[in-house]
Amino acid sequence: MTTTSSVIERQSASLSDAGSDDALFARLLEAALELRPLVAKRARQTEQDRRVSSDVTDLLRDAGLYRVVQPRRFGGYELSLEALRRLAFELGQGCASTGWCYGLSAAASWVVGMFPEQAQIDVWGESQDALIASCIAPTGKATPTEGGFRLKGRWSFGSNSDNAQWLSLGAMVEQPEGAPPRPIFLLVPQGEYKIVDTWFTVGLAGTGSKDILIDEEVFVPAHRTVAFSEVLEQEAPGADVHGSALYRVPFLSGFPPLLANPAVAALRGAIDEFVESIAARSTRGAFTGGGASIAQFGHVQSAVAQAEAAVDAAQLILQRDLQQITEWVDGGLKLSKEQRITLRRGHAYAVHLCVDAINGLYDVVGGTGIQLDSGIQRAWRDINAVAHHISVNWHAVSTMYGQMRLGLPPRGQY
Repeated sequence: MTTTSSVIERQSASLSDAGSDDALFARLLEAALELRPLVAKRARQTEQDRRVSSDVTDLLRDAGLYRVVQPRRFGGYELSLEALRRLAFELGQGCASTGWCYGLSAAASWVVGMFPEQAQIDVWGESQDALIASCIAPTGKATPTEGGFRLKGRWSFGSNSDNAQWLSLGAMVEQPEGAPPRPIFLLVPQGEYKIVDTWFTVGLAGTGSKDILIDEEVFVPAHRTVAFSEVLEQEAPGADVHGSALYRVPFLSGFPPLLANPAVAALRGAIDEFVESIAARSTRGAFTGGGASIAQFGHVQSAVAQAEAAVDAAQLILQRDLQQITEWVDGGLKLSKEQRITLRRGHAYAVHLCVDAINGLYDVVGGTGIQLDSGIQRAWRDINAVAHHISVNWHAVSTMYGQMRLGLPPRGQY
């Protein structure tokens, strides 16, 4: 049996020598697959700790997994967002919280690649292994000053912030003459913010998505900022630094699939555990009588079929959309409002499929499904938690799409 340490040794020896992106991805996928049993074994402990441990983070980092969409110029592999989605999907089958944190922190490197060149030097100049976490909602206040901004505020949902060396924080910049505030992202290094332990949740409990506090203003130089409008409209300054069109993918076309992805991964893991456990189980009595094979019940069979179909459909949606974006952007296309909103519909619908499927599966799991060591109940909680994220919430996103199709002004972020 191959050990985790041997995987990492092979990774460090071979990644830099990979002859092609396909070979590089194959090596990263091998690492993710071999780390998944450890991630799964730690899943309950990760929930109890309410964060992904530093040693698991180190294993992911040492395997090169965080560099998948990091710019090549700064030690990354500059692969596709679909490659990242697939790697996070494999890890998330073992533990949705770990898959969530890995996917979002790796994606944050893609976003840093959109910042001005000097910001990227600041982040990766001393260590190309620097990890980034983010709080997207612009709940902070950035006040213009000479050479940059004075930043202050409090942010929620700082997933994986315990393991990060930098944070990307959203903030509003007041505009003159009554114009609406302008949202921006700002990069802030560890030591200039506080992590407030507020994360006590029923789902995604191991993501450590704690509050971030800057109660006394800190200075952020102008080069460590990028406007929301720039990353949404394919006009990010960092795109001119790199040869890859990856950094011209609109933020809200590339990031939400990685929010949806853990739900699909968790459902995949839950199905596998369910099928394995059901095969050996029989009824114990009560109204059905004892000794009947649970696998023989039609409603159990239907729940499995629905869940399998949901995984297939959700994966196909996310794969298709990420591959389509790549083709469009590689061809120099600037995505229209209609294209971006249609993509947003797919992200949310993938999660919607998973919610219906895991609810159906949990309905037939029986009494053993309430045990906290059951991965099925954990997936049930985690998938429903993913669906509460506004970016992939079906009620929020479907209405935006419906408004567009019905000729109404679409309300929402796209």
